[in-house]
Amino acid sequence: MAEITHIPPELLEARRAIDAIDEELIALLVKRFAVVEEVVRIKRATGLPARLQNRVDEVIERAERLAVEKGLPEGIAAALWRELVHQTIVHEDDNLGNDQG
Repeated sequence: MAEITHIPPELLEARRAIDAIDEELIALLVKRFAVVEEVVRIKRATGLPARLQNRVDEVIERAERLAVEKGLPEGIAAALWRELVHQTIVHEDDNLGNDQG
């Protein structure tokens, strides 16, 4: 692969914009996981498992539908949300004292 010695200024600007958006996404993930902590508390108190497959399907399908409606190429949101939901379930299982993932 050729070494790139000059990065166009407009590419640098686009990268800065992506970095700023990534910071916003991280802030939203922190906010989302704060709610997940409440979900863990409720599931622990009620004896519910981390994985509730109907809810998993609902969350992924909703994310994909909203993303496509807003112009994101089909399949991207579903793929990202599958991983997000998986990691959320792993986190919930860890905090519920389970090992189901």
